[in-house]
Amino acid sequence: MFIEVPEKRSLPAVLIPPLRTALIKLDRIAASGVLAKRALKALGSFVSAMKVKYQDIEFGVDIGKEQGTADTGDLEHDLCELFVELGQAAKEKNTAVVLFVDELQYVKEDELASLITALHRCSQRQLPIALMGAGLPQLVGQAGRVKSYAERLFEFPEIGPLIALELPAKKLGVAYTKEALSEILLQTQAYPYFLQEWGKHSWQCAKSSPILQEDVIAATEVAVSDLDASFFRVRFDRLTPREKKYLRAMAELGAGPHRSGDIAQLLSKGVQAVAPTRSSLIAKGMIYSLSHGDNSFTVPLFDGYMKRVMPDWR
Repeated sequence: MFIEVPEKRSLPAVLIPPLRTALIKLDRIAASGVLAKRALKALGSFVSAMKVKYQDIEFGVDIGKEQGTADTGDLEHDLCELFVELGQAAKEKNTAVVLFVDELQYVKEDELASLITALHRCSQRQLPIALMGAGLPQLVGQAGRVKSYAERLFEFPEIGPLIALELPAKKLGVAYTKEALSEILLQTQAYPYFLQEWGKHSWQCAKSSPILQEDVIAATEVAVSDLDASFFRVRFDRLTPREKKYLRAMAELGAGPHRSGDIAQLLSKGVQAVAPTRSSLIAKGMIYSLSHGDNSFTVPLFDGYMKRVMPDWR
């Protein structure tokens, strides 16, 4: 099941539709098995209970209910019961259910705790349910805060620089010089989306193969202009005036990471006074904190954009 977590949706609202799809598929292959049907009814109970608590659930109940299962309204308890039912149904048919969840950092911490607990319960019972999640670097800290055993339950590999430049070009008979690749990595800081942008514009600027460093330098001006008009602008427009000023102060200090105290000092405020703004920026995925009191932009080059869009920030 492939899931992308929006910023303002609850975990139950995001999970319910793909869980229903998975259970219907299990029911179709289960033939005379009864566990998939029972799990479907448990999902019906879960939907009814969660609708009362989470107002963003628009999914209709058309699959019946399993009285006394996943229907208390307590997310941690009900999600555990639902996942156990799902895992048992998958085990009955010698298959597995894997959740692929993107933007996992947007899941609220209490809901993330419920998800981790449910997965832990399935692990204890050796049920075939697994999670593959992707998120910003703060996800490791979030998981550890909500459940101390998260570090033992999950692996947290970091995704390093991608090979998204050389291989696609090579298939079309085009190469990059080492200097060109180094320039792209320098300009993009190996950020995946930026690699695509610089690769596209470097390709367009080059007259022939191999793509040279001078082609990348020419492409940089175009790529940054495009990012300013779209990628960066969309992120900027989501901010409140206070959030914009906080990020502009961060940008004044450089690419980061920066201590919260240094940012507050630049804003002529106390750390506690700007703490709510910092928290809202983390929640929006604009900044992250790998260690206590540190703050970094979630995407490279945003400090430069903030300086361009707010030159006279004071």
